[in-house]
Amino acid sequence: MATDLDLCAYLDRLGMPTRPDPTSAGLAELHLAHATHIPFENLDVLLSRPIRLDLESLQQKLVLGRRGGYCFEQNLLFASALETLGFHVTRLAARVRYRTTRLLARTHMLLRVETESGPYLADVGFGGSGPLLPLRLVADVEQKQFFWMYRLREENNALVLQAKQLGEWQDFYIFTREPQEFVDFVVANHYVSTHPDSPFTRTLVAQLPTPEARYLLRNREFTIERGTGSETRLVTDNELPEILAQRFGLTIPPGTKIPDQPWVWGSN
Repeated sequence: MATDLDLCAYLDRLGMPTRPDPTSAGLAELHLAHATHIPFENLDVLLSRPIRLDLESLQQKLVLGRRGGYCFEQNLLFASALETLGFHVTRLAARVRYRTTRLLARTHMLLRVETESGPYLADVGFGGSGPLLPLRLVADVEQKQFFWMYRLREENNALVLQAKQLGEWQDFYIFTREPQEFVDFVVANHYVSTHPDSPFTRTLVAQLPTPEARYLLRNREFTIERGTGSETRLVTDNELPEILAQRFGLTIPPGTKIPDQPWVWGSN
C-alpha cells in the first residue's frame, strides 16, 4: 500500500515542512503530528456511507478531503507513510477493553514499528485518549507523554495497553504479536461500520488530542480533559456544528443523523 502514497500531500496535511528521518525520533515526530492533526471521527458511518480502506480512498478522505476517520483508516494511512519513509511496519490487531468487561472481537488496529532504538507500538487511531507518541514495546515500564501516563502489561502471551486515569490503571486493549493481513481489517471494518451492536453505528464520535488537552465529543456530550482535570457539558443542536468545525475541523454533511443521547462504551 505504500507505493502510491502522496507523501508531500500527507506531510502538508500534518503541517510538517520537512520529511522526517526513519529513526525513533522521526517516528515520534510523525506520530505526534498525525495524532494532533487528523481527528478521530465516524460521520460517514452515521451517513451509511461505506468505509473504504484502500489507499486511494484513504488519501482522498483524510488527506485531500481533510476529514478524519477511525482506527483502520488512521493506522493504515499512517503505516503507508511510515513504509514510504523507510520504516519496517507490522500490522497488529487488538481486542478493546476500554470501559467494558465483555470479551470483544479484534476490532482495533495498531502497529509495531522497528527503529534503531528497538521496536515501538504506534497507534494514531484510538481516539482522544490514545497515545500522542509511540510507546516502547516493553512491559511494566511507565511511559509519560505530556500529562498522561501509559504502560504495557504482559498477560498470557499477549500485551495490554493501559493508561492511568484518576489514579488507576485502565485497560485500553489487549493484543498479540501475530501479524495481520489487510483482509483481516476489511472484515473487522465491515462489522464496526455496519453492525447494530457497534458503538460507531449508534453515536457520533469526534476526538482530537493535543499536548495540552484532549477534546472528546460523543453525540452532544463534549469533554475537555487536561492534566489538572476534565470538564463535560451538553451542547445544543446550534452549538454542534461550531464545535465540530472549530475543535475538529469538520463540517456536518447534509443528512447526518445524530443520536440524542451520549452512548457509553460497554453498554448494550
